[in-house]
Amino acid sequence: MILRMQFMEFKIEKLIKDRISSSSKIINKLIDDCSSQIFSASNIIKSSFLNKGKIFWCGNGGSASQAQHLSTEIIAGMNRHDLIPKSSICLNTDSTFLTAWSNDVGYDSIFSRQLQGIASKNDVLFSISTSGNSKNIINAILEAKKIGMKTITMTGMTGGNLKNLSNIDIKVPSNNTQNIQESHLVIGHIICEIIENFNIEKK
Repeated sequence: MILRMQFMEFKIEKLIKDRISSSSKIINKLIDDCSSQIFSASNIIKSSFLNKGKIFWCGNGGSASQAQHLSTEIIAGMNRHDLIPKSSICLNTDSTFLTAWSNDVGYDSIFSRQLQGIASKNDVLFSISTSGNSKNIINAILEAKKIGMKTITMTGMTGGNLKNLSNIDIKVPSNNTQNIQESHLVIGHIICEIIENFNIEKK
């Protein structure tokens, strides 16, 4: 019994070390693989705000929670809470619309429908998808292009069906969902901090 418990403790300790090591390796690769895209995405957002635009966020599942998180960072502030907030809207937070539209019409158009009603050409759509294959995000990007909006996506290694669809596609160099999500949060925080610093400069 004691040996079995010791073996289980060893396996858990190894699991912890392996997962932290795996995550850190992918995040370190972001420096070479994603820095230029992060810079370009930040410039697109800054340009939109200079033209009185808004940033819209969307995602599904875990990516939906990250979209909501990052939208909040833009409004509430990363490190400063005394600055004038920028316009930031998360499309997956309106539960009444989401449930009504997906029930009556379909889930694939929940984001594109909202953009039709509230978006304009100076706005930016920031979509998050680990697989890059979310149909509702593909439709949202196509709708955003019709409106004249700039689009940014965060995906995994291949980019999925979203590959080359956005103005900027930040592809995390991994096929592991957890590592992709962890990296998406790091990238999103960096972009939000860049926007906040820009906000300070322009106050």
